Amino acid sequence: MLTFTQRLSSDVNTHISFTLSLTAQERTRTRHRFETSDGQALYLRLPRGTVLQDRDLLQSEDGNVIIRIAAKPEPVLTVTSQKPIDLLRAAYHLGNRHICLEIAPGYLRLSPDSVLQTMLEQLGVEVKEEVMPFYPESGAYTHSH
Repeated sequence: MLTFTQRLSSDVNTHISFTLSLTAQERTRTRHRFETSDGQALYLRLPRGTVLQDRDLLQSEDGNVIIRIAAKPEPVLTVTSQKPIDLLRAAYHLGNRHICLEIAPGYLRLSPDSVLQTMLEQLGVEVKEEVMPFYPESGAYTHSH
């Protein structure tokens, strides 16, 4: 089993051994065992609070293996509105429920939840089910970059 404890700068010019595709939730796990598509066991042992981002690089303890993290497409709800105030109102209500939320100038994105979808539709915003990489905002106490 390969153990990864060190994060490298993503602009390092080096040989990437393979890519590990992870969901948003999996990218928050700092102590976890993963398996590659070919059955290779990997163990992450990163500082508590680390949030891995798309294109991050991790180096094995022995320094011989470097993996690239990829944001894995996953089911999401994408929220849009023609009126910016309605999108702000939706963000307020979702934040009030401490929902992991991706925030962009023209949309909000969250994990699927039928109760929240109904609430958002009642607020007058458009909600679309998609399968996309999910990049929720990092919390105030995480170590992302």
